[in-house]
Amino acid sequence: MPLAPPPRTAPPQVLIFAASDPTSGAGIQADILTLASLGCHPLTAITALTVQDTSGVLQLQPVAAEFLEQQARTILEDMPVAAFKIGVLGSVANVLAVAEIVSDYPEIPLILDPVLASGRGDSLSGEDIIAAMREMLLPQTTIVTPNAPEARRLVESDEDDGEPTIDICAERLIELGAQYVLITGTHESTPEVINTLYGAQGVMRRDRWERLPGSYHGSGCTLASAIAGCIAGGASVEEAVRDAQDYTWQTLNNGFRGGMGQFIPDRLFWAREDNAENEETDGER
Repeated sequence: MPLAPPPRTAPPQVLIFAASDPTSGAGIQADILTLASLGCHPLTAITALTVQDTSGVLQLQPVAAEFLEQQARTILEDMPVAAFKIGVLGSVANVLAVAEIVSDYPEIPLILDPVLASGRGDSLSGEDIIAAMREMLLPQTTIVTPNAPEARRLVESDEDDGEPTIDICAERLIELGAQYVLITGTHESTPEVINTLYGAQGVMRRDRWERLPGSYHGSGCTLASAIAGCIAGGASVEEAVRDAQDYTWQTLNNGFRGGMGQFIPDRLFWAREDNAENEETDGER
């Protein structure tokens, strides 16, 4: 009788709090694809359901905070988690629920992607949600990954005189409690996309990427999830940011148009590259 194979060590497990996106371009489906592509095992707590396509979001329905909490706590009582990744939360009640849950696990890194609007500009988080995130989640955040407009909305105050620079935004986000801030330049009018990582002492790295044509559905989700996956795998924050940016750019460069709207990043581009190489090799024989 053959011996049973020895049990394998579980891959790093990442718990995602995010909304469902039926297109799998963004949201929790994009997080799952990204984390799986990077060798992690994704765990999920769904915060909201959406009606959307590759052009925009038509409806968003938050789940009840009690149900969200049950999803997460049931998982956390059973499975070890190496990182938390947070996306759209959908309601103030859900922000408070998630903030309470993660506060019970201060040793687990928390990656916050403050998704405030869809790629088309549909609002996904009102001012009350933003205020709750600012007060309850940022003080627990390892790294927050806004684009420039999101960073400015997160730090808005009645005292602002004009539009703050991204350096000032990062400084304020760190003052609000985030350990690290990665502000992406996808929405800035620069020839290249410039992403800047900040720590308590200021700029840690500034990376420049070729600005690809077209717009993409879920690029921010991909980047934040990739950072979470790299950290869960043992990388430092700076290493995770470096490697996650490279992975994300590759998914965009290999993006595809699955519908009539935005391009979708191909999180499994490496698998299709291998297939193409094998086909070329077979054809040469």
